[in-house]
Amino acid sequence: MKKTLALLLALIMVAALMVPTAFADDEMDALIAAAKEEGELVVYGSCEEEYLAAACENFQKLYGIKTTYQRLSTGEVQAKIEEENGNPSADVWFGGTTDPYNVVASEGLLESYDAINAAHLTSAMYKHPDNLWFGIYKGILGFMVNTDELARLGLEAPQDWQDLLKPEYKGLIWLSNYNTAGTAKLVINTMIQKYGHDEGIQFLVDLDKNIEVYTKSGSGPSKNVGTGECTIGIGFLHDGITQILDNGYENISLIIPSTGTSSEIGATAMFKGAKHPNAAKLWIEYALSPDCVELADQNGSYQFLVIDNAEQPEAAYEFGLDPENVMEYDFEDATKNIKTYIEEVMTALANAGADTENADRFQTS
Repeated sequence: MKKTLALLLALIMVAALMVPTAFADDEMDALIAAAKEEGELVVYGSCEEEYLAAACENFQKLYGIKTTYQRLSTGEVQAKIEEENGNPSADVWFGGTTDPYNVVASEGLLESYDAINAAHLTSAMYKHPDNLWFGIYKGILGFMVNTDELARLGLEAPQDWQDLLKPEYKGLIWLSNYNTAGTAKLVINTMIQKYGHDEGIQFLVDLDKNIEVYTKSGSGPSKNVGTGECTIGIGFLHDGITQILDNGYENISLIIPSTGTSSEIGATAMFKGAKHPNAAKLWIEYALSPDCVELADQNGSYQFLVIDNAEQPEAAYEFGLDPENVMEYDFEDATKNIKTYIEEVMTALANAGADTENADRFQTS
């Protein structure tokens, strides 16, 4: 009798476990059918174009849904979506730092979706509390330096943020444009959170004296370090890994600032008013699956992944990066204040004598 009762209880437990899975499978099948009926998806991508193209091509291959994409920086997507104001020309956003995502989320321009595959996220911090965006990867902010150029100039590599202010680095540093790049917005928030409001902005004013170029995209500095055009680039270290492994620039060294740095959460989201809402939801499910995120490592993007059923890129660990060794980041402050902070920084730069209208230096294309 006891054995029979135990067996019955075991069968009940197994059945209980199978019900949610079966329900999720049915729900996913229905979503796929509805998305195929729409037959089309438009993607704005803020990750690197090689990864974006691979992700879109694979989505089209898997589901037979015509998928078109445009690569834009996060700042460009934010400006476009704000201008379109609920009548977006794309359905989903893929890649790029979450600070701009949080801004447009607060403006009511992203659509909430309770994604099934969000169950695989490794932490609640990797999604918006109202399901307006979902994390797909994590990247660490730091410095990339050309060791050949530093040796030629007889200079040591900077080891921390304050080192970047040394006069010997004048004209050697590249950063991205605060108005166009999510990476640069993260730099602003990081400095303000690290040093305080006034001191953080003053740091950026002092740093400006050593910066040669502000590129449109956050990955811009990394692409010019290996060639020597840029000696010290500020950006995400996985972009430096791409230059070393994929483009053969062994003269690049990666540096994690010694007193701490921050990290991005790269995200995906669907736009409010998307013309193809079911295809957009299916994209979210796809973006939270190994079918999508494992393409990053195969296409020169070496960020840490934030879902538990995907294989991490070994390269990031081989270069000594640790996704947990970062400062605590105040997303709420960044969301509420980044537009003001950008205005304050640009005004402070102009007041200090920087020609902020110089498109050769503050690049927008």
